[in-house]
Amino acid sequence: MSVHVRGLHGQAVDVIGERIVRGDNAPGDLLYPDRIEAELGVSKTVVREALRVLASKGLIDSRQKRGTFVRPRADWNLLDADVLRWRGQGVPDEGFLDDLAEVRAIVEPAGARLAARRRTEEDLAALVEAIEQMEAADGDVPATVEADLAFHRALLAAAHNELLTGMEVVIEAGLRVRDSFVHGADHGAEHGADDAVPAHRAVVDAIAARDPEAAARAVEALLAKAVTDLRQLIGSPDREETA
Repeated sequence: MSVHVRGLHGQAVDVIGERIVRGDNAPGDLLYPDRIEAELGVSKTVVREALRVLASKGLIDSRQKRGTFVRPRADWNLLDADVLRWRGQGVPDEGFLDDLAEVRAIVEPAGARLAARRRTEEDLAALVEAIEQMEAADGDVPATVEADLAFHRALLAAAHNELLTGMEVVIEAGLRVRDSFVHGADHGAEHGADDAVPAHRAVVDAIAARDPEAAARAVEALLAKAVTDLRQLIGSPDREETA
């Protein structure tokens, strides 16, 4: 396997990180820099920097006499943007998607309540523009995904809470995986998952009316439909409640 010349460092991080998150390299496994250099066709410096980045994410560690090894999953920075992206690669992981759906159900209705109280005209304009992008996408999956991401970023931004806005990385990870799958050519039309504009518009209408509870309910309905669309595709029952 050879890594392209452009972005050697970033691509090396992706290759190694994906393998660890996917489980190809399990916790405790040793990583051998010289083997990685030969396999990817990159320099010692590239591999060293890639391993440094992965260590900063909690995925690996290096010790004298032991070498470089994969850390236990409990040590990983699961909210890191790259780690979230790697977890979302390929066929959707149901446990991962359930976790993301639960986080969204906690964060976004609360964000909508704040947005209804604090939104500015500029915030409303950003939300409306995102909906217009959804309409213009007209079945184009990448464009639909980007428009949906723009809407939910604008929703969190309208809450005017920096820490809440920081949750964007989690929301984006969930949306990219869910949207790419649900709106795919073989799925979206069959399950009616492609007409999300009315549900999004209901959120904007409530925020424009400065009605916090209506905004929260509209987001809850939007998220419930997102979960239903996904479960229809993967054939998964609702997660059972735990004490």
